[in-house]
Amino acid sequence: MRIALQNFTGGEISPTLSARYDLSRYRNCVACMENMLPGLHGDVARRPGTRFLAELGAYSVLLPFTFSAHPSQNFLLVFAEKTLRVATVAGFTTAPVMTPPYAAEDLLSLCHAQVGDVVYLAHQKYPLHKIVRRDAPGGNYTWSLEQVELNTSLPAPAAPTLAFTGSGGSYTLRYKVAAVDANGRQSLASPAGECKGARHPSDWVVGNSTTISWPAVQGAAEYNVYREEAGYFGFIGVASGTSFSDQNYKADTTDTPREDWNPFADGNNPGVVAFHQQRMVLAATPGTPQAFYMSRTGDFESFRKSRPLQDDDPVEYLIASGSIDSVTWVASFGDLLVGTSGSEYKASGGDGSAITPQKVSITAQSYWGSAGLAPIIIGNSVLHVQRHGSRVRDLFYSLEKDGYSGNDLSILAPHLFEGHTIKQWAYQQTPGSTIWCVRDDGLLLGFTYMKEHDIWGWSRHVTDGEVISAATVADQDGDALALVVRRTIAGRTRYFLERLAPVWADSQPIAEACFVDCGLGIRTDTPTSTVEGLDHLEGCALSVLADGSPVEGCVVRGGRIELPYAASVVQAGLPYASVLSPLPVEGDFNSGTTLAQGRAYGSCSLRLYRSVGGQYGPSRNELYDLPFMPEHWGEAVQPFSGDITCAPSGGWDNQASIWLVQQRPLPFRVLALTLDITFA
Repeated sequence: MRIALQNFTGGEISPTLSARYDLSRYRNCVACMENMLPGLHGDVARRPGTRFLAELGAYSVLLPFTFSAHPSQNFLLVFAEKTLRVATVAGFTTAPVMTPPYAAEDLLSLCHAQVGDVVYLAHQKYPLHKIVRRDAPGGNYTWSLEQVELNTSLPAPAAPTLAFTGSGGSYTLRYKVAAVDANGRQSLASPAGECKGARHPSDWVVGNSTTISWPAVQGAAEYNVYREEAGYFGFIGVASGTSFSDQNYKADTTDTPREDWNPFADGNNPGVVAFHQQRMVLAATPGTPQAFYMSRTGDFESFRKSRPLQDDDPVEYLIASGSIDSVTWVASFGDLLVGTSGSEYKASGGDGSAITPQKVSITAQSYWGSAGLAPIIIGNSVLHVQRHGSRVRDLFYSLEKDGYSGNDLSILAPHLFEGHTIKQWAYQQTPGSTIWCVRDDGLLLGFTYMKEHDIWGWSRHVTDGEVISAATVADQDGDALALVVRRTIAGRTRYFLERLAPVWADSQPIAEACFVDCGLGIRTDTPTSTVEGLDHLEGCALSVLADGSPVEGCVVRGGRIELPYAASVVQAGLPYASVLSPLPVEGDFNSGTTLAQGRAYGSCSLRLYRSVGGQYGPSRNELYDLPFMPEHWGEAVQPFSGDITCAPSGGWDNQASIWLVQQRPLPFRVLALTLDITFA
């Protein structure tokens, strides 16, 4: 039998599925995909290495600061124990070190949401904080960390004085005044000013009026004036100065002064923050874990209410369910999607209208329950981690259901999650549409997802260390993945800030290919055999690519390595292996199934694209080199595109397979495998 395998988008699946060749995705999946990523065209390529950026000194967690698509506007927020620094994908900036209150064990459970230059941080143990970036002279920025003080504004004016003009009566007029700043934020109302012996406005005649006066409030751009009517103070006008003449204007009791309301006082700190319909959404407080709150429209830090409630007033909603299910995440996705520990909900104003205090409709969409990771929105889907942190699901609108449906995206790869949880994840839109998941044991999982083309598959990414945190920000050619990696160097535990190297482009020479971890790309004007600047890898045996040719046996001593020949472009770092092995080939024929039938591999063909070297064999422990070497010592090995034949041998076996491995610092990209198989 001659079989072609030309689609690897299904990624690695569980060994327990090795007999399920009846599944439609079986032919697209593999038994092992380690340090390789499925391409969107069906191919599979070696993942790039990682670049060393800085040593962190202690356990740290990354959060992204994404202002725009321009790379210079995006930063990494590097949190450590009560420390915050600002970095880019090139290293730390000169921004001052800030001192947040967060302990190291709470960093991964921080919830963040950004609006413009402000990142809000929520955690149940700590008051709401925000990181603010401001412009500074010379095109620079200043950074500050501030505790959020809700309901702050200009001070309320003093009680106004009143003077009624005209014949009097027995009615007492009462007025209030509120100051408004240049941004339209309104203060609390003043104490009521009274004028006894006046007339009710409905009894005013020609010549009756009231003059309202008050002391100026520093910073006020204007003042709103309210008159009591039927127990409410209704809006009657705006004054640019400190006096106003009421000429019997109608009091609008649907527009009343604001009253303070703060559901997060006395340590009732929110654990979730998001934004929806120009409101800040806060949820998961210790006192009401199943409730969510929305700020005033357009004024994120104000929860002041009117009486009676207005459409732009803050919103409070307590999700009623059979159990007290804490809110774990909130996402704006047309509707407001709310994940709790027991269910997922859709909240809206009904009929496509906005949510208001009087119009909130919330309906359950599924009952899987969600972990505390913020969801990731990709195209028309929302991905979230299931309740116990070991399953990934998507949510998308279903016309048939007129609601949200979803799938378990980890159903084919449970071996990657059993006994583990996902601690953090980050989405790298380009290149490849990949979600990077940090597992609790430090293993980095890659999940390639493009729903419209039915592409979704998992891969494992192993490095000499443990990945602690991951975040993505826009870079020159797409999204850059930044990592915090804990490595043991010369017997000492160290924490490094690293970034995934850009994908090696077709237009680049082989000398620019980066397939080493925690490495450096070193360029010199004149060739040299001494490469310095490797202090962070002191004592380590490195994998080296010097002017496009692999070099072995280099050990860092004194922060440097010695090459056997002079080179001007050197990629040096820790080695890692990329491994690919397809599933056993099975099928049904006239003679019956091939399951449990002995088989042997004959001649096999690999269709490669811009690849150099690699190994093949019947098992991971029995490998043979593919014949790629430079024509002359010290010259670059040129990338190869085309078919190459090999014979993995291995004898007769009922689950015989082929293993492809690349351990040198060179590219390896497989477009297809053509396998000649003989069944016993």
